[in-house]
Parts: sequence; structure tokens; C-alpha cells
Amino acid sequence: MAEDPTAVQDWASPADWKEMDDFAAGIDGNRIPPTDRLKDQRWLLRRSDEVVAELRFQSAEQVHWTRGASSGTDWYQAIEVSPDVFFLDQTFADRPRVSEVTVLHLPTARTVTIESTIAEQPTPGVPQVSQRFFAGVIDTGRAPSGEIPGPTRDLIGWRALYRYSPNHLYEHLYLSSERYCWQCLVGEQRGHGDVDLTTTWKLADDFYVFTFREFLIPVAATWLYDLGALRSTGKFFGIGKGGAVRNAPGGAHITSLGRVQYPQDGQPI
Repeated sequence: MAEDPTAVQDWASPADWKEMDDFAAGIDGNRIPPTDRLKDQRWLLRRSDEVVAELRFQSAEQVHWTRGASSGTDWYQAIEVSPDVFFLDQTFADRPRVSEVTVLHLPTARTVTIESTIAEQPTPGVPQVSQRFFAGVIDTGRAPSGEIPGPTRDLIGWRALYRYSPNHLYEHLYLSSERYCWQCLVGEQRGHGDVDLTTTWKLADDFYVFTFREFLIPVAATWLYDLGALRSTGKFFGIGKGGAVRNAPGGAHITSLGRVQYPQDGQPI
């Protein structure tokens, strides 16, 4: 977990608005436990922007990475959300304001990498944490199969509950390809809700990458949805109290509440 205790808190949340430290405590209660299955493995990842990364997993929490002329050994955490489907979280000691999540679907050898970056200074009207997305493949010795991962509209109109722990229950409504609405039903943020920027990619059948970037506080989240099992696995990345960079795990059981069907001439963006 990456923290930057020297960071300066250069933002102010609205009065009575809960910050990351408040709502993230215990929000990993229903998260799938990490796996040590990657220890001693070597992965070669090729991204759509032609970046090639080699990962050598030295233990259950340390990975040596090489990317071009750059290399290092840093923290990681791997979750096997389904057999041979992984959520890989990485932080970097020399870049505390950057984190990467790579989701991998080994049966098709397809990957998506999400890079989250906390800006040094806030910009009014723009989330302070930005995200970039890269489709890719993992070298498994065989040709990738299935569709190349990319943006999807599959979640639009869906409404669902997310039970992160006995003390964390949220409702999501997926409004468009760019926005979703949330409200807290149980937890520190009870009574709070908002509409935030989102990006949704399809990794493979039943597996979706869902991310959001908040406006009111400097935090973004990255999730891998397994809709076959109705589970979500992910993390929050942003600035906590005192200006420290926080990388907080989360995970939930999902209950579907149904889907809105839009008329053909009223499709959202």
C-alpha cells in the first residue's frame, strides 16, 4: 500500500462530506483474499501503445518489473477473481502519485492496464485523479483469442446494490458511457450520493473493468466486475487526511436490481 506522508493537502472537501479515510475503512470486508499463486512466475505484457513490461514475481508482495530502460522492485497484490482471471495492483516507491492495475484473462491472453495519476494541484471542475487505459496481451505462447478489450456500453441502464461489508452498502445506477450515479445506503456516507465520471471496458464475457473519478474529493476507483459470480474486486486511489496518498482495497457482493431500457431515439451518450 503506497503512502506519501510528506504530501501537502491542497484541497478542501465540502462541509460534512466524508473523505477517503472515512468511507474506505473496512470496505474490503467482502473482498476476495489475495493469492500467492504468482510467486516465482514471469509475465511478459505487451500493451496497445507498444510498451512491453516484464514482471518477475519474487514473493507474494514484491515484483521486479522492467519496462524499456526502466526497472525496479515494488509492492504488488494479486487477486484471482475467477480461475485464471487476475486483478493485479501495483504501486511504485519512486512515483507515489501513480498506480497501475492490470486485469488479465488468461484463457484469451487479453489484458487491460489502468494507470491512475494524482495531479500535484487540483483544477476546478476536473477530477484530481486521472486515468488512462491500455488494451494488451500476455505472452502465453499462443495467439490471443476473443475480442480486443475496449470501451463498452453494456452497463448502461443497469441498477445494482454493492455490499462491501456489513457496514457498507451502496447503490449504483449506470447512466451513460461517461457517468454513473451512486448513493450510500449503509455506512459512513449514508445519505450522500453523487454523479461522477466513469469509464467501462469489457475484458471478456462477464468480465468488465469499471472505473470512476470523483469531483468532490481527490479519489478514483478501479474495479473488475465478475458478473457471472456477481462479485466486484478493486481499489480506491487518492489523497486521504493530511495529504497522504492512499491505496485502499475494496470488494463487494453484487445484487442486481434490474435494468432500464431506453427508447431508440433517447439513447444516452
